[in-house]
Amino acid sequence: MPANKYALLRYRILDRCIGNKQRPFPDKEALRQACEDELYGSSEERISLSTIEKDMYAMRNESNLGYYAPIAYSKSYKGYFYENPDYTIDTMPLSDEDVAAIHLAASTLRQFRGIPLFKSSEAAIDKILDRLSLHPSRGDAELEQYVQFETAPSYRGGEFLPVLLECIQNRKVVQFDYEKYTGGKSRKYTLYPYLLKEYRNRWYIIGMNPDKHDIATFGLDRIMAAPVALNETFEVSSAFDTNLYFKHSIGITSVQEFPQRIHLRFTPLSGKYVESQPLHQSQKIIRNGEVALEVELFLSVTKELVMQILSYGSDVEVKAPESLRKQITLTLERTMKQYGVSVIEK
Repeated sequence: MPANKYALLRYRILDRCIGNKQRPFPDKEALRQACEDELYGSSEERISLSTIEKDMYAMRNESNLGYYAPIAYSKSYKGYFYENPDYTIDTMPLSDEDVAAIHLAASTLRQFRGIPLFKSSEAAIDKILDRLSLHPSRGDAELEQYVQFETAPSYRGGEFLPVLLECIQNRKVVQFDYEKYTGGKSRKYTLYPYLLKEYRNRWYIIGMNPDKHDIATFGLDRIMAAPVALNETFEVSSAFDTNLYFKHSIGITSVQEFPQRIHLRFTPLSGKYVESQPLHQSQKIIRNGEVALEVELFLSVTKELVMQILSYGSDVEVKAPESLRKQITLTLERTMKQYGVSVIEK
C-alpha cells in the first residue's frame, strides 16, 4: 500500500483518538501507539513520534486534505484535543477521487449480493448502494435535505478489530484490560479468542477464559487499551462450534439450556412489522388473520429476547411457554409499581 494511503489511515486513527470523549487528551506517545497497534499489530513495523507530528500538522494545515482540524494542546492535561468538541474528519465532504473509488468499490460489492458467504453483509451492501444511487454527485449536506439515513452512534472499541481478528485467525492468546459496567476498576484478562460478533452496532469478542475454563464474552467498548497479542498459541475447544453457539439465541447471550418453542401473539399492525422483519431466523407463522398474527420461535430464553418482547408493549402476548409468560408478567408488574400503579391480583 502506498505511503499516502497509510497516512490517510493514520489521520482516521488520530481523529478517533483526539475526539474520543471517554479517553480525552491523548499525548503524542498515546497517539503514536494507537496508530502502531491498529496498523501493524504485533509486527515489527514502527511509527515515529515525528510521523505523528507531521500528520497532525497536515490535518491542521494541508489545503489538499481540506480538514483544517482544530487540534490544540492542553498544558493542563498534557494532551491533545479538538477546540470544537464536535469536530471530526468524518463529516468532511468526499473529493471526486474519493467518490470514484467508492463507486468502484460499490460495483465490486454488487457482485457478491446473493452469495451465501456474504448473506449476513447484504444489508450493509444495500445501504452503500442505496446511498450512491441517490444523487451520487451531490454532497452529503445537500442530500440530507431530502433523505435521512439511519446513523449508528459512535462508540469506542472498533479500532481493536484488526488485532483481535488476527489473533483469532492465527490462534494467538490475547491479553487486555477490561472494565465491567458493574465494577469500578479495570482488570487484566487473558483470552483464547474464538469469534467476533456484532450486535446492535456494538462488537463483542467471544473466547475461552483459561482461568475459569469457560466461554466468556467481552464488549470491545469496555476494553480500556489496545489488546496485546501474546507470543503463545492455543487450540480451539472441540466443544465450541461457531455456527451453533448463537444459533438459538437473540443477541449476545448464549445459554446452555435447550431451546424452547416460543409462541407469540401480535396485534395486526405490529404483526405486519414482525412478518416483514422476522425476530429470528427460526420464526414461523402459525396463524395470520385479521385479529392477530401468531408466530412460533425456537429459542433459548435470554435477556435480549425478554427485552425484545417487552419493546412491543401491549402489542404482544406470550402464549407459551408458561415460564416465559410468568417472567414477562413479573417484569411488567415491577414496572407498574415503579410508576406508582397498584397491581390488582385476580
